[in-house]
Amino acid sequence: MTTQLTIVPGSLLDSAQKNHHSLAESFLSCDALVIVDSSGSMATNDAPNNRRRHDAARDELRRIQATLPGRIGIIVFSSTVQFVPGGDYPELNGGTNLTEALRFVKVADDCGIHLIVVSDGEPNDETTALQVARTFKSHIDAIYIGPEAGRGRDFLCRLSEATGGRFVQSDAIAQLADPVLRLMGG
Repeated sequence: MTTQLTIVPGSLLDSAQKNHHSLAESFLSCDALVIVDSSGSMATNDAPNNRRRHDAARDELRRIQATLPGRIGIIVFSSTVQFVPGGDYPELNGGTNLTEALRFVKVADDCGIHLIVVSDGEPNDETTALQVARTFKSHIDAIYIGPEAGRGRDFLCRLSEATGGRFVQSDAIAQLADPVLRLMGG
C-alpha cells in the first residue's frame, strides 16, 4: 500500500514554513522525539473500528502535533530508521530494529529533549536494544500499543525501567495522544 505523505499541521516542517525558519531552527525548539514503530505488525487490524495500527497511530500523531505545534519530532523505525520532519510517516513494514532507532536518536541524548518510544514491542534483538538504552543519560519513556498480554509489553516496561523512564500502556491505539501528552506534562 502506497501512502501519500503530507505535511502535518503542527509538524516541525509545517512550523518552520509558517514561521519562516529553517528546519534546523524549528528542530531546536522541539520538546520531544516520538520514536514510532512502523514494522509489519503495525498493519494489524486491531485498532478501534477495525482500523490498522498504522492508521490509528498516524491519526493520533497528527493530533499531538496539532496540539503542540512545532514541539514534536517524529522518528519512524522498522528495519530502517527515518527522521520525518513533515510529521506523516511512511509504512516501512519490515522488522522491529529498535536498536538502530535508539542509536539514531542518541545525538539528542542529554539535550533536554523528551524521548518517547511508541511500539507494540518485540524488537529484533531485545538484549542489544536494552544495552544501547542503558547508555542514555536521558530517560526513555515507552508507550505500549499492542495486545494486553503481549510479550512486547514486558520488554517496553523493562526498556523504560532501564533508563529511569516511565511506561504507559495505551488503553487503545485510538487514545495514543493522551499518554504522550501526559508524559510530556501537558
